[in-house]
Amino acid sequence: MKLAFEHIDPKSFGKVAVLMGGASAEREVSLMSGAGVLAALLSQGVDAHAFDPAERGLHELKQAGFARCFIALHGRFGEDGTVQGALELLGIPYTGSGVMASSVAMDKITTKRLWLADGLSTPRYLKLKRADIGPDACEQALAQLGLPLFVKPPHEGSSIGISKVEAASQMQAAVALAAQYDDEVLCEEFIAGPELTCPVLGSGESAVALPVIRIDAAGGNYDYQNKYFTDTTQYLIGSLSESQEAEVRALVVAAYRSLGCRGWGRADLMLRASDGKPFLLEMNTSPGMTSHSLVPMSAKAAGLSYEQLCLYLLSQARLDVAPSQPNLG
Repeated sequence: MKLAFEHIDPKSFGKVAVLMGGASAEREVSLMSGAGVLAALLSQGVDAHAFDPAERGLHELKQAGFARCFIALHGRFGEDGTVQGALELLGIPYTGSGVMASSVAMDKITTKRLWLADGLSTPRYLKLKRADIGPDACEQALAQLGLPLFVKPPHEGSSIGISKVEAASQMQAAVALAAQYDDEVLCEEFIAGPELTCPVLGSGESAVALPVIRIDAAGGNYDYQNKYFTDTTQYLIGSLSESQEAEVRALVVAAYRSLGCRGWGRADLMLRASDGKPFLLEMNTSPGMTSHSLVPMSAKAAGLSYEQLCLYLLSQARLDVAPSQPNLG
């Protein structure tokens, strides 16, 4: 894969802040992602510095002379459009999607609505409001979606607060867990088959999908622990047929464009075993960059090292709205 970063002078980026940590439930993962990105940028000669928004006010970015930001934050206050909006006001270019796309992609329910409106496949779902959650609502979800099903908080990532419900007796506890993280609860149809993930780089018509990864986790449970802290999960690249690979990549790029994403992202999917049809689960607009993360793994299969990937992503930093000078005349 050929990307236009080979002739970029790392010094041309100026002083770079790697935003990591933050105040979300994914803080621990973000710190790991940020540490990896920071080390990679420093190794390439970039004037990069760690910056934790949970410990320092964002206004310090301007005061300290940062010229651009690499967002290695995950979850709320980092991946949901809030930091992006602040950086727009500060006039500091940043990596990844802009305010609107970040906000939309962070909400799994809104994301599904847009994908369905564009004719893209995603599992059937039912939304429950925390204020209305009770036995009747749980029974409605079970009747509509059947068993097994997944229960998720719509605004969290890294499998936080997610439960697979295999018996009706588990439903109330699963909904209560998800409601600890969100005002709404997403109940989603279970798609039997392998889990896939596929990164995207670029923007608009130039957006391209990287190789698809098939995930085989212990017991079929790709949870928080298996994502970040175990080495038993298998990641298979090139396991799909040529036609399946092309179909998944095309669907992911369409999903990426549907949400208005730019810079980079990663879609998670299920491949239905009965007929090989892919179903979109979610779009991550600030994916993990840890030693277990999937975007670097896929990029490596496409011929990009971790360091080259970080440099490329930083080169794509931009603002949604170009800063303008006030008219004082």
